[in-house]
Amino acid sequence: MPPRPGQQPPAPQPLPGVDAIIAVGSGKGGVGKTTLAVNLALVLSQLGHKVGLLDADIYGPNVPLMLGINAQPKVLGDNRIEPLEAHGLKVISVGFLNPGDKPLIWRGPMLHSIIKQFLGSVVWGELEYLIVDLPPGTGDVALSLIQTVPLTGAIVVSTPSDVSLQDARKAIEMFRQMKVDIVGMVENMSFFTCPHCNHEIDIFSRGGAEKTAAQFDVSFLGNIELDPEIRKAGDSGKPTVLNGENSAHAKSLFALARRVAERVHEIKASAPASVIQVQ
Repeated sequence: MPPRPGQQPPAPQPLPGVDAIIAVGSGKGGVGKTTLAVNLALVLSQLGHKVGLLDADIYGPNVPLMLGINAQPKVLGDNRIEPLEAHGLKVISVGFLNPGDKPLIWRGPMLHSIIKQFLGSVVWGELEYLIVDLPPGTGDVALSLIQTVPLTGAIVVSTPSDVSLQDARKAIEMFRQMKVDIVGMVENMSFFTCPHCNHEIDIFSRGGAEKTAAQFDVSFLGNIELDPEIRKAGDSGKPTVLNGENSAHAKSLFALARRVAERVHEIKASAPASVIQVQ
């Protein structure tokens, strides 16, 4: 249960065997947050890291579709849950427990409970990265995650439009108020390249996320173009990065993952010794 108003929440507890926990969030929906979270996790795995992916977008759990997996995880002894595996990732999602189109209509305490269970009851084993795909906004799920485990950092995804950036700034401020390091900002759907003339078109404007990152003194992690092939690959359950770094559609996603790994190393290296010992 979440703490009552005025009650001090228990201190976040590290997950044994998990080296870094990275939340991927956004101020608003529709900016491609889950697509980036899935491809980021897959690239880190392809680079030789042990990676888990936790789909914490309770109301819109799209990770199973994007990874092409549809099964129920095994329940082991002591009510432990064995995550499913896909393309080298360990994966858990409420979509495995509630498949199909039936909506979940849950209040805050239920959300808090499922997040705690996914973190504490899933047998993650030894992981270098646990990527957590958050729902959009600054609501209960993000707060429950931050209160349950010590996050290494958070990635904020935005399109370059002013509407998206307005909400992304709120996400940055939420993480800062909760004392979570910002890994950086990503500008998704940054531009579109015309397949006929190769001219770049700024459908949602361009450069806004980089300017916002500079304004808030956070790292800018890069631009991902608006690419129909990335969307098609996700819809088919075969994310585009599975084609390798030489694929034109995957290059920017590999660059993003390498930059994230650099930033996580920087954050961990600059953490106080007491924090490192706790983790």
